[in-house]
Amino acid sequence: MIVILIISLGLIILLLIGLPVAMALALSALGAIFAGGGFHFSVLSQKMQFGLQNYILLSIPLFILAAKLMNTGKITEKIFDFANTLVGFLPGGLAQANVLASLIFAGMSGAAVADASGLGQIELEAMTKNGYPKKLSTAITAASSTIGPIFPPSIPMVAFSFVSGVSVGRLFWGGVVPGIIMAISLMIMLVFYAKKYNLPRQQFPTFAIVLRGFTEALLPLLTPVILLGGIWSGVFTPTEAAAVAVLYALIISVFVMRVLSSKNLVSIFIETAQETAVIGFLVAASSLYGWVIMRAGITNKIGECIISMSQNPFHILLIISVFLLVIGCFIDSTVAIFIFGPIFVPVITMAGIDPVHFGVVMVLNLMIGLLTPPFGIILFVMTKVSGLKYEEVVKATFPFLIPLFVVLILIVIFPGLVTALPNFLMGG
Repeated sequence: MIVILIISLGLIILLLIGLPVAMALALSALGAIFAGGGFHFSVLSQKMQFGLQNYILLSIPLFILAAKLMNTGKITEKIFDFANTLVGFLPGGLAQANVLASLIFAGMSGAAVADASGLGQIELEAMTKNGYPKKLSTAITAASSTIGPIFPPSIPMVAFSFVSGVSVGRLFWGGVVPGIIMAISLMIMLVFYAKKYNLPRQQFPTFAIVLRGFTEALLPLLTPVILLGGIWSGVFTPTEAAAVAVLYALIISVFVMRVLSSKNLVSIFIETAQETAVIGFLVAASSLYGWVIMRAGITNKIGECIISMSQNPFHILLIISVFLLVIGCFIDSTVAIFIFGPIFVPVITMAGIDPVHFGVVMVLNLMIGLLTPPFGIILFVMTKVSGLKYEEVVKATFPFLIPLFVVLILIVIFPGLVTALPNFLMGG
């Protein structure tokens, strides 16, 4: 009992006093080990080191680096311009282009923050210049950035694969249809906003204009095609795909478009190394924490508790979703996956829920958390990028949670929206 109290309440207290998440995980796990007796420093080092000895984790720093290389002004501008060429004639033209550009960029970055902070600046500037309300521009930029971790590649999907043992390739393909539905639902909502604010739109493009825009954006557009095509055909694994993405992004940004200097590259490498170090410490600490909670029998107790409420897979997904929505308001998505993934995976296994289906549901829940106060990180990013007050960003973004909730409910009710594509392409 004392171990359970320390591992749970200890973590909460350490987080509340402002300790970094990785440190809070490690210290609460360490305290629980001491309380349980039989402590050996070899256990501490072995369990933390073991957590880092996973080939799939190599893809995380590589995808981070690829996103930073692609997230340069000239490349992101071409993506946005091409998106505007395709859908700018729709009601709320530039806002529609904002969503489509986020979907395209999602095939390169795999991170919501990369979309909001990089591509988001260009989108906000263009929309503001063309008379779009700044609050609306900020809100749709924030909402559309959540597509990034759903549509492949996806860093949170890699994290879930690590804690669950599920194929990254299947998770990537599982996110394709939900990602597209998210984009469509946001674009439908923008039609109503376009009528409300009488938003401008451009003329229907000629074939020549579309062809020119496509030609200029061709090289960046090929990134998701190369990644998903390579994974599907078996030419390379998802981890190798991350390395290919880095090489391709390096060639485009440095040698073809020449938008990065050697000084820029050094800065990008340093930033990537710093972010990787933070994630590495988090993985090591969460591995130790996960081992302690499993040894204490907490995962079994939680599983039995949820199963006792209902054995219906739909009800279980709803119960877990409500919990994750609350957790997402306070904890970063990757952190939440490392902490709660090992707890819920045995539960959904007992309930007969497809782990690929659950993985996408879990990530989408946590993406919605990025847009919810008090600690939704995208809200803070957009506050900085837009110059609006935090309260203004929260209020403006709130209505766009509706289409995201609709998509969440759809994929919970209809698992085939997630599982059909990976089953068709990879068997199952």
